[in-house]
Amino acid sequence: MCPLARLSVLCKQRTMDEAPLTPLDPGYIKVARLHGLLALLPLLAGAIAIELADVLPTGLIFVPFILIAVVLAVLMPVRRWRSRGYDMAADRLRVVKGVLFHADTVVPFSRVQHIDVEQGPLERTFGIARLILHTAGTHNSSVILPGLAHGDAVAMREEIRAHLQREAQ
Repeated sequence: MCPLARLSVLCKQRTMDEAPLTPLDPGYIKVARLHGLLALLPLLAGAIAIELADVLPTGLIFVPFILIAVVLAVLMPVRRWRSRGYDMAADRLRVVKGVLFHADTVVPFSRVQHIDVEQGPLERTFGIARLILHTAGTHNSSVILPGLAHGDAVAMREEIRAHLQREAQ
């Protein structure tokens, strides 16, 4: 509780920012794992080529590569999924992300210029989408919320659009 009246606005904002976050769709983990594995394919080919060339002792390249691949493509997507979340209030969207570097972004709907819902081929396969809010300004002018169920992303877009239409009247 804030003792000073002039700090009550800050206390209210802090309380709003402490609202429980909605987790992303679990399909986000599968898509992130597949993206990681696809990114590691060229490196896997190089590791296999070095192993087959018999230049270095057997396993010196391949074993560390497999360990790194397991961490990057299997464990990190779960950590990334757990560290992300969002909270949609009546007038703003709060997006939280970050495993090593934490970011907590609040986008007031009054700043939104347009909204996109995007899906790549893997996202379409797993039924998830990215909600992208484009705002006025140059720094952080787009806020991306990945890993939403496609229906949820469309519903959020429509709710934000309805809020903007009510505000314009």
